[in-house]
Amino acid sequence: MFITKRWFRALLVSLTLILAAVFVVPAPMSATATEESDQNRARLLAYVLSRQVENHFSGKAIDNDLSRAAFNLFIKQLDYQKRLLLADEVDQLKIFEDRIDDEINSGRVILAPLAFRLLDNSIARVEKIVEKALEKPFSFDVAEDYETDPEKLTFCKTEAELAERWRSDLKFRTLNRYLKLLEDAGIEDPLKATAELHMETELEAREKVRKQYSEYFERLKKETNKDHYDRYLNAFSRAFDPHTSYMPPQSKEDFDISMRGSLEGIGATLREEDGYIKVVKVIPGSAANRQGQLSADDVILAVAQGNEEPVDITDMRLRDAVALIRGKKGSEVRLTVRRLGLKPFVIAIVRDVVIIEESFVKSALVTEPQSGNRYGYVKIPSFYRDFETTRDGGEGRNSTDDVKAALEAFDEKQMDGLILDLRNNGGGALTDAVGIAGLFLGEGPVVQVRNSDGDAKVLYSHNKTVVYHGPMIVLVNQFSASASEIVAGALQDYGRAVIIGSEHTHGKGTVQVIMDLDKSVALRNMREYLPLGALKVTTQKFYRVSGDSTQYRGVIPDIILPDRSRYNEYGERYLDYSLPWDRIEEVEHKEWPPVDRAELQTRSRERVAKNEDFIEIQRVADAIGERIKKTRQSLLIDDVLRERDDLLGVDTGPHASGLGEIDELDVEEKKQEEDQLDATERLIENVLKDVYAKESMAILADLAAQQTAVAVKKYE
Repeated sequence: MFITKRWFRALLVSLTLILAAVFVVPAPMSATATEESDQNRARLLAYVLSRQVENHFSGKAIDNDLSRAAFNLFIKQLDYQKRLLLADEVDQLKIFEDRIDDEINSGRVILAPLAFRLLDNSIARVEKIVEKALEKPFSFDVAEDYETDPEKLTFCKTEAELAERWRSDLKFRTLNRYLKLLEDAGIEDPLKATAELHMETELEAREKVRKQYSEYFERLKKETNKDHYDRYLNAFSRAFDPHTSYMPPQSKEDFDISMRGSLEGIGATLREEDGYIKVVKVIPGSAANRQGQLSADDVILAVAQGNEEPVDITDMRLRDAVALIRGKKGSEVRLTVRRLGLKPFVIAIVRDVVIIEESFVKSALVTEPQSGNRYGYVKIPSFYRDFETTRDGGEGRNSTDDVKAALEAFDEKQMDGLILDLRNNGGGALTDAVGIAGLFLGEGPVVQVRNSDGDAKVLYSHNKTVVYHGPMIVLVNQFSASASEIVAGALQDYGRAVIIGSEHTHGKGTVQVIMDLDKSVALRNMREYLPLGALKVTTQKFYRVSGDSTQYRGVIPDIILPDRSRYNEYGERYLDYSLPWDRIEEVEHKEWPPVDRAELQTRSRERVAKNEDFIEIQRVADAIGERIKKTRQSLLIDDVLRERDDLLGVDTGPHASGLGEIDELDVEEKKQEEDQLDATERLIENVLKDVYAKESMAILADLAAQQTAVAVKKYE
């Protein structure tokens, strides 16, 4: 979540005046003109960033502790998979482990260009290793394995050890290509392939792997000194917390495009993490969202244009990966995706612009078939608000008004309860988080926002009346973040709703400000170094009315349901150097009549234990959990085939990531039914097929029974 801050403008003006006196450090005489320009630009950026991060919420000092964190992140960005640098080369860099703070403060950055030279030399070495390993055929009937988790590896001490690491990796990639080629050729049992076919196919597979790595090395060789300075400065920024980052000019441009939402493509927010391109969010109404398979926390391994050969994007810079994924409306991109615990699978997406209507609030009145009870269902994909139109004096569309309209369209007297679905809602406008909570709470505090100086501001709902008074459920999952957590947390603190879902929500409880660094440089002799990019810095933190922060822990549901994503490490608690959970003073607030949550939990557990859908979800979750533990990969063809067969039983289709959206229909089935049912009818159909929505209705029935029992007792 982002907010604007006027006081940053004054800071930028004063910073410019200070820079005039400080920024004069000559480059070494031996440096080329380009190197000198890069060094001067890095000095300027180091100085600017060191002043801007003084406003970080954490109050972290630029000291040895921060330096060690930044160094760790820098090495991860440099060679996360530990297959380029040798241990003694990393040791050469380690002397800077406690010196990044000194480099930033002095403006003399030595680590970045040194790392660039070492990596440049290592690429030439590894190219020869790969070429030699791919000269001879691989034997797939030798029992051997290798470690796939880089976190469990150390840097190789010798070239021979490095060559063996590469041989294992290349053999596994060749084996997978080999099996895919046989599959495409219609060979059902690869073990029965003729010797001639085996030799031809193995050679073709090896050549494809050779081409893949040839392109990979070419990408690496195109990196410049400037790229490594940018990587260094981003590592320094991210040492404060995961959401503070330096965005080079190209990344800033990508960010601006994503904020405008005008990009033709798949409609997903991506980030570069430990050498992989990871999905952060699938945008509601986007091509990826409508296709239904791509999910937050997926890792994109390769990108293909239609039926062309896929390009491996492991270790690729984010901007280069984005360039491959973007494309014209109507063109197809095929993403090879890895989801935790599952085998890689391909998602074909036809690029398109975001269909705005799909991103708006959806609602329907649903009749539960067995009981005949009627429940309101409201899905909020994101907390949207058209600030531009509102600023121009118009009636900008926003999620608060849309939720209110949906509630008012329901006849509360004919409803037995309400389901508010916040699953996969990554947040949005703080104004609407407060506004929507107020529809169910009336007047009162909703959330606290605390600055780095310790001052907390309470944000209130000023709704004079409650729009909906009846019992309600709020559905959340690991992908419910930021504004979603504010709403769920407030409704839980007031006792207004029962929260159900994953073990925890995302835990993103911080506020960031985007600072255009070019605006901080007004001196003519510095203009040659523009554009500088931007800094995203964490300046505030959210706290519930109870005093608990939503940061790190997220919101813990009252009733936790089985979830395929249970073992996925998705959430703030799994990010490097995330800010901790803490609490401040509680804000006085009214509480709604209490409900017996223990009884609701017991009844839900009993139903879930007998429900075949939940039993299967739990089985899949446990199977995924077991696979996650097994990070050593066999290179024996029999074992690989067995593992592939075992994985076929795990759903990799739409929303298989866990407590997903309510739309569980097959993609093709949706297309066929689209012409037959209008939007509301489709929504009702999907709600009735969603096991989580159905359990929500059962819990609402239990709530109603409780309230009836209380009313009878009072009457007696």
